[in-house]
Amino acid sequence: MTHSNGRRRVVVTGQGVVTPLGTGVEKFWSGLKSGSCGIREVQSFETDELYITIAGEVPDFDPRERELSKQLLMADKYSQYAGCAAREAVQQSGIETPISDEDAYRTACIIGSGVGGLTTLEFSYKMLFKENKRATHPLTLLKAIGSSASAHVSIEYGIKGPTFGVVSACSTATHSIGVVYQMIKSGLIDTGIAGAAEASLNWGATRAWQAMRVLSPDGLFPFSKTRNGTVLAEGSGILVLEEYEKAKARGAPILAELMGFGMTADAADMVNPSIEGASTAMKMALDEAELAPSDIDYINAHGTATAVNDVNETRAIKHVFGNAANNLSISSTKSMHGHTLGACGGIEAAASIKALEENFVPPTIGLAETDPECDLDYTPNVGKKRDINYVMSNSFAFGGLNAVLVFGPNPA
Repeated sequence: MTHSNGRRRVVVTGQGVVTPLGTGVEKFWSGLKSGSCGIREVQSFETDELYITIAGEVPDFDPRERELSKQLLMADKYSQYAGCAAREAVQQSGIETPISDEDAYRTACIIGSGVGGLTTLEFSYKMLFKENKRATHPLTLLKAIGSSASAHVSIEYGIKGPTFGVVSACSTATHSIGVVYQMIKSGLIDTGIAGAAEASLNWGATRAWQAMRVLSPDGLFPFSKTRNGTVLAEGSGILVLEEYEKAKARGAPILAELMGFGMTADAADMVNPSIEGASTAMKMALDEAELAPSDIDYINAHGTATAVNDVNETRAIKHVFGNAANNLSISSTKSMHGHTLGACGGIEAAASIKALEENFVPPTIGLAETDPECDLDYTPNVGKKRDINYVMSNSFAFGGLNAVLVFGPNPA
C-alpha cells in the first residue's frame, strides 16, 4: 500500500529504551503511566563544588548483566545504552540477524548523540592533567567519537548500508529518525535502526551546564509557574523503521506508522528559540502526514522547564493549531525521565507510540500551578485515558534546531 501520492509508507516495527525510569519499554511506560519520577540525587560522581546535585541517572544498568557483546563491553556508556536499546527494538521487530546479502546494504543505522563519549574524555583528561599519566587508554578515541554507537550497532547486526551519527543537540534522535524515514520513503533503503544515546553525566559536564544557568536544583517542572530550569539525564531511545509492504509481507509487528517529519532552523540565536522555526517544523510534519491540526490528539512536548522554551513552544503550538489547540492533550514526559539531551527524541517517540497504542496520555508531573503564559492542557500530574489516533513529538534544540515527528496507527 502506498499513499494517494504514490510514496512508500514507513512503519515502526520495534522500539527500545534505556531511561532513568528503567531499561525496557514496558518498564519505562509503566513508570510514565503511574507518574513516577526518575530524577534523584546524583550517585555516579562526586558533587563537590556543584550546586546542582540531582540528575536522571539510569538506575539498573550493568553492561555485564545485560549480556552485551565483548566489543560493547569495551565501549563508552553511551554506546552501551544504544546497543541495549537497539537490541530490544530489533528483537521486537523480529528481523533475522545478522542481516545478510542485499538486505544488509538496504538497511541503515543512524544513531546519534549530542556529545558522544564525554565521560571517557573527562576521565582521560583527568589521567593526563591531574594524575600526570603519560598516555590515555588506547581506546579513548574510539570510545569518544560521536559515530561510535552507530558503528557498534551496525557491527552487532551486520548492517552495511548508510551508517553514521547525527548531531543536533537535543533534536539529535528526532533528526536521526527523520533521516531514516526519508531514506525509506525515497527508496534508498527498506529498513533502518534510528535514534540516539546520551551518557554525559559527570562533574565537568554538570559544571559547564551550571555556567549557563539553565539547570534546576529542585526538579524539572515543565509549564509550571515556579519552574526554574531543566535537569540533565541519560539514556537511549531507538526505533526500527521499515517500508510498510516489506514489513507486512514478513508478518512484522507494526506498532505505528511514521507519517510525517518536519525540520527547520531558526537561523537567529543560539539560546533564544523562535516561534517561526518551531511552528514551521510542526506544520511541515502535518503537511507531509496529510493531516489537519484538528486530527492530532496528543503532543509529546519538548517541554524542558526553562523559562523561555515552554512559553515559546506554547505559542508555536497555538500558532499552528489555532482553535484546535484547546482540544489537544499535551504533556512533557521530561518531568519524569529528565532531559536526556540528544536521546530525548527517541525516548519520547517511544512514549508517543505507547500513548497511541494504549489510548493513554502520560502526565506532566510537578505541575501544581501553571504559568499564565502556558495556557493549554498539559495533563497535570495524573495521566488519562483518551482516544488517540495521531500523535506529534516535538524536539527543539539549542542553536534553533527544530525537528518534529507525526505518528499514526497501523495503516492496515
